Amino acid sequence: MNFSVLWFGNQKHPWAGRQWRRVVQFVGLFGLCFAIALGCAGNNQPAAEVTAADESSRIAIGTTLTARTLDPADAYETFPGILLYNLGDRLYTYEPGTTNLVPQLATAMPTVSADGLTYTIPLRDDVTLHDDTPFNAEVMAFSIQRFMENGGRPAYLLADKIASAEATAEHELTLTLKAPFAAFPALLSFSGVTPVSPQSYEIGSGSFSPDSFVGTGPYKLASFTSDSIKLDVNESYWGEAPANDGIDIQIFTSPANLYNTFTTGGLDIAYQTLDPDQIAALERDANSGGWQVIEAGTNVINYMALNQKIAPLDNVTVRQAIAAMIDRPLINERVFQGQAEPLYSLIPASFDIAKPVFKEAYGDGNFAKAKTLLGEAGFSETQPLNVEIWYPSASTTRSIVANTLKESIEAGLPGLVTVTVQNTEGATLWENVGKGIYPIILSNWYPDYYDPDTFIQPFMSCETGSNQICEAGPAQATGSFYYSPKANELVTKQQAEQDPVARQMVITEIQQLMVEDVPYIPLWQNKDYVFAQDGVEGVAIEPTQQFLLWQIERG
Repeated sequence: MNFSVLWFGNQKHPWAGRQWRRVVQFVGLFGLCFAIALGCAGNNQPAAEVTAADESSRIAIGTTLTARTLDPADAYETFPGILLYNLGDRLYTYEPGTTNLVPQLATAMPTVSADGLTYTIPLRDDVTLHDDTPFNAEVMAFSIQRFMENGGRPAYLLADKIASAEATAEHELTLTLKAPFAAFPALLSFSGVTPVSPQSYEIGSGSFSPDSFVGTGPYKLASFTSDSIKLDVNESYWGEAPANDGIDIQIFTSPANLYNTFTTGGLDIAYQTLDPDQIAALERDANSGGWQVIEAGTNVINYMALNQKIAPLDNVTVRQAIAAMIDRPLINERVFQGQAEPLYSLIPASFDIAKPVFKEAYGDGNFAKAKTLLGEAGFSETQPLNVEIWYPSASTTRSIVANTLKESIEAGLPGLVTVTVQNTEGATLWENVGKGIYPIILSNWYPDYYDPDTFIQPFMSCETGSNQICEAGPAQATGSFYYSPKANELVTKQQAEQDPVARQMVITEIQQLMVEDVPYIPLWQNKDYVFAQDGVEGVAIEPTQQFLLWQIERG
């Protein structure tokens, strides 16, 4: 992640690959925002074979998101994750409408050894895969081993944690960890940790099947192209049958095309991504247009990373002063038309453990506090602070955010602070962020699984560091270069702590350390929107950000 907006491209640094997916998705979700006017209806592409038909029980969905691959061992973007969640099952999942983790292909929550290293998981004995292969512990162990060994983008999620995966009985899986990890059951709900058929897949570095999927879920993949995807009902599904006869997905080239096709009745559902003007229009015209607006929070966080390798950001008082300058409600109103939420911790507000520590410590646009702190750091009108904020050139949204910050800060602290806004091509930005070139970067983060750890460890930990600078590890890859032995200790402690209450206390301490040291400044949290025609029911975004297609039906 980085100052301004980090648009991650393929990177060779071991930590870069892990973070690439989390930030690059912003391009798919917001890269075209503000760039296409609401009235831009030119070159509107037809919905091809995907149309909303009253007599059909198939559901037509439109999106601008794309799917690079459907191989669970390599898929690491938003849209493939949604598709895999509906095409496959996992050992554990979330009870619809809640954040309650429950067994799915497992029959019970795991039995954990006293040292926290061994997880024994009983499995269902009534499941078959799409090719009629019986599901058992051997299939699950094969799928996990393949996920770790084939070297796909998300491989590290399990490879860093699991020492071995074994079928200790026909329907009993035993996973041995390298170190205790309290969030492990939540990690096992990741969309890619789904069983696949050993008859259709193989274990081998780089061996992927991007255009097919053979698993256990409520849908089978009927077709997969660059502009459309069809899911048919799995008639042999072991669980509850879908409420529809299948899903037809049309991939649009622009938000304008998606907007126009939905508003003219060519789609049942429009989901990601429309620009703020289009969203506002759909909300305003819902009653007259005959559609529903479904709004949900998301777990996507947006933040500013402060590079402690570059003076004066090596001075914690300066970082604290910058934190006091940030006016989140202003960003939400001017940039997002209220379609976001101010963020005051790197842990999203959807978690009970999240504390608004930055609001309590610094407020919003608290220029009096910022001026006091800058004075303590030796800055004045005769010796002003120069702040440089970077973002990828293709991100219009980040450009507006950066310039809004510039105008607000320079108006609130005239003569004391000068803000320079800079941009460069996204791949170049990410290639250099781990080298410590950029002072401040605007970035975002997509979580891998629903647990506070995924908002803590990637930011606050460091594998190798000295003199308060991270030399290798997560904090170096994010561009903050934050190194704190205390932070490392607390991150490890919360990962190992099995007692939920004791773990929450550690996480609270980590958030307090974050607000004191200010390696990052949380900015805003996105909202998610889905639009459905009247009469289409069961459309909802889960608290874990999944979209359950099998619940959707015509009323």
